[in-house]
Amino acid sequence: MKYNPRVTSSRRKCRKAHFTAPSSVRRVLMSAPLSTDLRTKYNARSIPVRKDDEVQVVRGTYKGREGKLKLDKDRKSLLERKAKGRAADKSKGKFSVDDVASLQEID
Repeated sequence: MKYNPRVTSSRRKCRKAHFTAPSSVRRVLMSAPLSTDLRTKYNARSIPVRKDDEVQVVRGTYKGREGKLKLDKDRKSLLERKAKGRAADKSKGKFSVDDVASLQEID
């Protein structure tokens, strides 16, 4: 049942909102409830899940499986490619100093 009329029920829009969410919202989306002993230890009902956290699946097809949360290979390469692009942005411009120097030597 839909409770908030301002939030869409469209699968397409919900998926877009999920995958393009900023890190502050993604932190809430990727939260998981803690077991009872961890709940008393950390005095919290749920916490955000990060890479290398040990998790146990409690619902769905993979129910009962335990393991570490990890990034898949495609995601890892995507993050590396984005980081490389951010490093290139710091030079601010199409050409580096070396490119311009080599062009001047040719002339």
